[in-house]
Parts: sequence; structure tokens; C-alpha cells
Amino acid sequence: MGRRALIIDDDEAMCAWLAADLRTRGVEATTRTSPTAALALLEEDEGFDVILTDLNMRGMNGIEVCGRAAEIRPDVPVVVITAFGSIETAVEAIRAGAYDYVTKPVDIETLALALERAIAHHALKAEVRRLRRAVAGPGAFPDLLGRSAAMRRVQDMIERIADADATVLITGESGTGKEVVARALHERSRRKGGPFVAVNCAAVPESLIESELFGHVRGAFTDARTTRSGLFVEANGGTLLLDEIGELPLAVQAKLLRALQERRVRPVGGSAEVPFDARIVAATNRDLDEAVEERRFREDLYYRINVLHVELPPVRARGSDVLLLAQRFLEDCAARSGKEGVIGLSPAAAERLLAYSWPGNVREIQNCIERAVALTRYEEITVDDLPAKIREHRPSHVIVAADDPSELVPLEAVERRYILRVLEAAGGNKTLAARILGLDRKTLHRKLERWEPPGGVAAKGG
Repeated sequence: MGRRALIIDDDEAMCAWLAADLRTRGVEATTRTSPTAALALLEEDEGFDVILTDLNMRGMNGIEVCGRAAEIRPDVPVVVITAFGSIETAVEAIRAGAYDYVTKPVDIETLALALERAIAHHALKAEVRRLRRAVAGPGAFPDLLGRSAAMRRVQDMIERIADADATVLITGESGTGKEVVARALHERSRRKGGPFVAVNCAAVPESLIESELFGHVRGAFTDARTTRSGLFVEANGGTLLLDEIGELPLAVQAKLLRALQERRVRPVGGSAEVPFDARIVAATNRDLDEAVEERRFREDLYYRINVLHVELPPVRARGSDVLLLAQRFLEDCAARSGKEGVIGLSPAAAERLLAYSWPGNVREIQNCIERAVALTRYEEITVDDLPAKIREHRPSHVIVAADDPSELVPLEAVERRYILRVLEAAGGNKTLAARILGLDRKTLHRKLERWEPPGGVAAKGG
């Protein structure tokens, strides 16, 4: 449905002029010269995105229209046209519920800009309400929120592979929810009655990781006072998540490969192998293709774990999912902190959340919302409740042309800017960046090495 405006002015010629101009800007305008008739229409028709009203009219002034409109359709913003210099009256209109005002004589471009902002405000309020309902309602993936095309692809993949016993590799930037995906796979599989066991391979000291995974027998090393089965065996009948698998030492990678091939593990210090029956899910935020090239990760193990692949998108690629996640965290945090009265995001705050790039992904959103709930004094999170880096964020753009020839740059400089921007958007993942750019990895590496400044790097690695 297109954008719609209700124009209220007792000057019929003014109504016609405004309506004609708005239609050229893609806004369908309905006019009424009687405020009473306009309010009656507003009660019947719920499809308006903005109301534009004159301040001085016969029968009912714009201040009264603002108050009545706020009662009938509190979600629809009102823009008031007022006489030049009547700032006190304009302030009174704002207090009565007006969203914005413009002064006479009307500059059509200024008015169009005010209406565009009001329509965008209305759309954001509608989106926040929709997301609030989506969070509250039942969903196929209650812990894996997302309506974006990128997340629908992830959800579809989970449904398709949930019952397969093949090893799954989940990749994505830190904080994108890889363990949430692993749990969703487990809960939808025929192994859901069994245990879900997760280990962060980066958090276990190298000297203990082998014992943690494969177990040990009593006396195998100084502190081995009892026999321990290990996580592979503990996950029997269920799912074992090897999180941050890219951090495993090469020596342990070799033993892991054998365990995956034989479906048996040999405890540290033991002489017999123990069978296990668990589905293996691996996860990493590393670029394993690059790690294989640099011989930091075994190629044979990479192919063994990468039978089925789920690639999680970063938050910056998920559109309005940002608001869906923020609303879920808001409700959870408000309930825990005794602030159940905090029920949503203001449109202005929602706009800032959408504009920010979220390098920390879902984890950063959660941190931001916890802070905002703690600070807010209102029923809605406002811009002032957000961290300064989000309030002040300005999106970066790659400028590749200008009207002034003196501002134009060589083709190589444009290429460098664009490649580094793609690499930034890909979270430093060179494999993904090369795929987006249509280059092979070696070509991308050569270009980055050519641009690398002395004593530094052009961009972070995978």
C-alpha cells in the first residue's frame, strides 16, 4: 500500500495545491476543508500515514485538531502549518500532540521534508509494534529470532538438516548466535531427548583439552585421581558442540579427526578405545579456508567437519531483525530488573539502532539494551538511553564519483576503497570478501599485500 496523507485546510485552493504536489512525490493525498469532516474520516479510515492541518481555521483550530487526532489515531503524526513568527502557537501545537510544524508562507520543499520525516516516524512506530507482537507470539524458532531473508535461509537450513547425523559446521562472526543455532538443531532432531553438551575449545588450556574431549583413566597424569569419560562419551545419544574449533592445537586436531572417522575415542592414558554415539556440531568465527592455507588447521579435518554448513549472517546484514532482537532483550531485561513498565523503543531510538553497524552482533545488542533499560526513566527507550557510539554513529559510504574533476581519484584508489569496505562489511573474513568481490583468494591477498603500509596491515585477517 502507498503512503497516504490527510490534508485539513478551510482554503480549498491550498488543499488542491498541496495535494497535487504530494502526488508528484508518491504520497496519495485526501483533502477536507472541514476539520469536523476530517476527524470523522479519520475515525473510519485507519490507512493514513500523516495528517497535515492548518492552524487557523473556521469552526475548529489546528490545536484542537491535534488533540482530537491524538485521541482517535495516536500513532499517526500531525504536521501543523502556522503563520510566520507564531512560535508560541507552534509550541502549543507540539504540546497538543503535533509531530512538527512549518511556517507560512509555505516552502513546499520544507513541507515535503517535514512530511517525509513524519511518514518515516509513523512507519517506524508501526514496525516497533509489529516486532513487539512478533516477540510475544509463538514462533517456529523462539530463540533464533529473525524475519530477514538471511535468517529465513538459516532457519530453512536448520529444518532441512536437523534429523541428519552428518557433522555440521556453523560459521559466523563472534556474537551472531552460533550456539543458539546448534541448540536449535539439537531440539529439532531425533536426538532431542539426549544431552546437549557444549565445549568452548578456546577456553580450555591446551594441556587439558585432550582429556576434556576424550576422557582419561585414573593415574594418567598428576591430577587424574579418578577415571573420566570425556565429552564425546558424555554426549552419547545427543549432540556435542565443539565451539571455536579453529583454536584447537594441531596435535589435538589429528586425534579429533581419528575420533570422527572411527566413532571411537581413546582416553588419555588408556589402552582401549571407547565407542560414542553423538552428533558432532562444530562452530567457529575464524576463516578456516585461510587457516588451512596457512597450515594452522588440518585440511582433512576441515572436510570432515564441513559436511553440512550453516553460515550465520552478521546483524548488519539482517535489516530490521535488529529491532526484533532489541525488543526481545528489552522485555527480558525489563522483567528481570522489575521495570515491566518499559515496553518498547521510541521511533528515534529504533532509527539509531537500525543505522548502527553492530560489530559485536547480537551480543552487542543485548549489552546495549540492558544498559538502556537500566538508565531509562520512561515507558520507552529513548535516544538518550543509548550508548554514545550508537547515538553518534554515522554510516560510512564509499564515494566513487564527484561533479568536480579535481575531486576525482585514480581507479586504483577507488578499487582499494571498495575492497577494504567490502572486507570491513565481511567482518575481516577474506574468503567471504573474495566471494563477494568475484575474486579468488590469492588475488585478494596480493592486492591487500600491495596496499599494506610499512609496519602495519591494510585490514584485519580472518
